[in-house]
This record gives sequence, C-alpha cells and structure tokens, in this order.
Amino acid sequence: MRRWNGWGDDTISVHLLGSTARYLEQLVGPGTPPHDATLAEVIKQVPEPRLPEHPLVTTDAAERVRHARGQSLGDWIALRSGQIETFPDGVAYPQRAEDVAALLAWAATVGARIIPYGGGTSVAGHINPLAGDAPVLTVDMRHMNRLRAFDEVSQLASFEAGVRGPDLEAHLRARGYTLGHFPQSFEYSTLGGWIATRSSGTQSLGYGRIEQRFAGGQMVAPVGTLDLPVFPASAAGTDLREVVLGSEGRMGIITEATVRIAPLPVVEAFHAVFFPTWEQGVSAARMLLQSGLPLSMVRLSTPRETETNLVLAGHRRIIAVLDRYLAVRGAGAEKCMMVLGFAGREPLVETTRKEALAITGRHQGVHLGQALGWAWHKSRFRTPYLRNTLWQAGYAIDTVETATIWNNVPEMVTAIEAALCDGLAEWDERVHVFTHLSHLYRHGASVYTTYLYRLPASPEESLARWQRLKAAASAAIVAHGGTISHQHGVGRDHLPYLSAEKGDAGIAAIQALCAHFDPAGIMNPGKLVG
Repeated sequence: MRRWNGWGDDTISVHLLGSTARYLEQLVGPGTPPHDATLAEVIKQVPEPRLPEHPLVTTDAAERVRHARGQSLGDWIALRSGQIETFPDGVAYPQRAEDVAALLAWAATVGARIIPYGGGTSVAGHINPLAGDAPVLTVDMRHMNRLRAFDEVSQLASFEAGVRGPDLEAHLRARGYTLGHFPQSFEYSTLGGWIATRSSGTQSLGYGRIEQRFAGGQMVAPVGTLDLPVFPASAAGTDLREVVLGSEGRMGIITEATVRIAPLPVVEAFHAVFFPTWEQGVSAARMLLQSGLPLSMVRLSTPRETETNLVLAGHRRIIAVLDRYLAVRGAGAEKCMMVLGFAGREPLVETTRKEALAITGRHQGVHLGQALGWAWHKSRFRTPYLRNTLWQAGYAIDTVETATIWNNVPEMVTAIEAALCDGLAEWDERVHVFTHLSHLYRHGASVYTTYLYRLPASPEESLARWQRLKAAASAAIVAHGGTISHQHGVGRDHLPYLSAEKGDAGIAAIQALCAHFDPAGIMNPGKLVG
C-alpha cells in the first residue's frame, strides 16, 4: 500500500545506522520524534463534498485525503500534523479520453475546479487544492495507462498519459527498447506528469530530457482537444508541443503521448572517480561535456555531499580503507565523487570510457572502478525513503534545484548553500547543506542542493522554518541568475519567482495561452502563473 503521508510503499523502509544517527547529532543536534496524526484522525476532518454525484467520481473521505497533497516538505508537514486546510471534494478516475472531456464539461456545469493527478509526486504544490467557494475535482489518471501503438521502424511508442514509469519501461523492454527517463520519482510518477512539468531523468545526458523524448500526443482542454501530430521536424510555425510541455494542467489534461524510444543498450556501466578538490571536479565535468563524448550521465558531488553519502552508506571499515587509499592518491579531506554513466554497444562504451577517464585523469581524478557507481544506481529509487526515516527520527530534509551556465556554477553553489546555512539563525538552529551537479550540459549544469535540520516541537513552527529556508534559497537562485526550476516545474511554491525569469511580457503570454484553452479558468487555478 502506498503511504498516505510519506514516500512510497509502506512495506519498504530505510534504517538509520547508529553511526549515521551520531553523525547527524554532531551536525545539527539530536532530533525529537514528532507526533503524527493518524489517517483515521485526518479522515474525521474531511468536510462534506460540494459535488453532485457522477458515475466516474468518488467522494470517499479516505480517497480525498490521499489526493490532498503532494510530496513537498510543506505537504509533509500538513499531512503528518493533520493540519490540512483544503481537500478535493471528489476524485475522478477516467478510463479514456472521452471520459476526460466529459468530466471537464461536467465540472464547468457544476462550477468545479479541476486538478490533474498523475502519481502525486509533485514537490512544488501542483496538486494541492486552493481554498475557495468552488468545489474541487481531482482527476486521477491511473486507469489511463495503456500502450496504444508501437512503431519499431520509426522507434516511436504511444501511451496513455497515466502510465507510470515501471509499467512504461516494462512494455518497452519486453520489445527490446527503453525511454531512458528515470527521475528519482520513477516508480510512481507518470508520463503525463513528466511532460506537464518538463521532467528530467538521471540519465538525461544520454537519453535527453522529456522534451527531447516527447514527439506528439493529445491534450483535452475545456475549449476542445488539441492533437499534436508526430513529425521528425517541422518549420510550420510555433511548435505546439512546447505549449503542452510545462503546462502543469493549466490548459487541459494530457491524455496520450507519443515518445521517441531507443534500443536497450548492450552494455551499461557506472564508474566512480574521486577528485582532490571541488574545483578540479567541476573543471573535469565541464571538459567531459564539452568533449562531446556519448556519456549517459555525469553526476558530481561537493566534498560535503561526498562525506555525507559515504557516512550514510555505512560499512565504516571499508570506507576507512577507501579514505586512506584516496588520501595516498592525493584525494584527502576535500575529495569529491563523480559518477560516470556509459551505455550502448560494447566497442562504443569501451572507447568512451577510455576517453572519459583520460579527461578525469588530467584533472587528478582517481578512478575506483564500478562498485560505487553501481551502488548509486541500485539505491537511486530508494534514497527518497530516507525522508520517512529521518522524519521519524526528528529531522526534516528537503531539496532545491536550479541550472546555470558553467562560469556561474561555483558562485551559485556558494550562494545557495550560504543562504540555507544561515536560514535558521533566528532560531539558533544549524542546517546541514550539501550539493551535487545532477544534470550536465555543454553550456552549464543543474545545481541540486539538499538541506537537513531538526524538526521543532510544533507543526506551525516547522512550516515557518521551511518557508524561511525555501524563500532564502529561491531568492539566492534568482539573485545569481539561475532558473527557479530545472526539473520540478513551477506549481505554487516557485510561482512568486517566475516573473524574474519570464518577465512581464512572458507571464502575460502564458496567461493568454491559459485563457485561450481554458476560458472559464477551471483548470488547476493558482499554479504556474497567477
């Protein structure tokens, strides 16, 4: 069963080792486990629905709770404390595109607002209902998960938009193909959600972000259905796929998508390289990208993140031996770890590996083979479960992310980390902050920063502290020329900072598109743009 107030399957847990607990206490102090509300207690708070009956809609209180919030830390505070201000009035489960169109027409008739719902993994407030007089209908796309067409000659596959990552990949891998899109939320997020938020997977360097994979499809909007035919390229005016990408449910509901697929790689490998300093690691990363090598991924951690990840991994004796070996090779206390991904035919992978390791070697990188790289790969979808464990131990953990050009990366990392480290000074609380470059490009990189701090006694104060930290980091991102979101969309949490990136004319253009496809303003109001 999926957790209603945390991450993932409730049968899966990540245990906190004694050495890790002591490490966290040294960094920010001992945590105090919070008191969490039960599902039964929260269900009692759900008000009577404001929707009439409909054959596709349930007003069951438990279902409305499970669709009330996403996965941001603010959402967690609301769910865990039971202090949830608003709930959807009903949840719909369409089976086909015609059902979606009928639901939109019905919602307009009864004066309801619509929230599209994929896997519920949003960390930016996309699926949260707003308080107001109008009833709210959440449209859960889970039953629209079928493979509609497979074209091996053109290497294209069409799916209904509610298909989740594992099911999509299972369909493709059975035929010898992959989409190659693996965000950390892969096990629960959906194809439609990836498109609506411009998602990026961990191996986007090799396979491309979702905008490179999205070839066409269908969006059902209040004004009608937008069909996006598939072409290898077109000069016929504005590319309407770009209107749908990142639309966040403000214009309509994506019901079907055709994606560009790739043959399964014959060989896949993940190697670890350690650098003596962060500066050397960043320089090597930039050179790898600008060399044009066909890598599937490059991920580079700061010294603080490298230390944190090694502590969390446990195996103290093995790590101690590793530290001594790296110190002898020149990678001591300031060492940082890079994970390199390779995929393809064996000769290509071998040639790429040799060229990549030659570049890292010129920056004093110490190659440690594949053990640590495959360890990262094995745990990449299990890492979010640590949030549950840390919460139960009395710690909050959250992330912020951006992207910027290469010559701005060092300054951006410093600015975000400084804003977060000082963010709770008013409460005399310490914040543990660490960063990695998660997605790299020829011209720049995404900066992904994690921060951890102790939970206070009350949920109100927990929320205030999270809002302070989120605002401080977001202000630092905007002030230093980064995008407010590299891979998680805008939602509500990033909306106040969007105008700095788009400008008044750009915001007006997005609003005009929303008004065209949704004249009555029933689609996911308050998200993306005001």
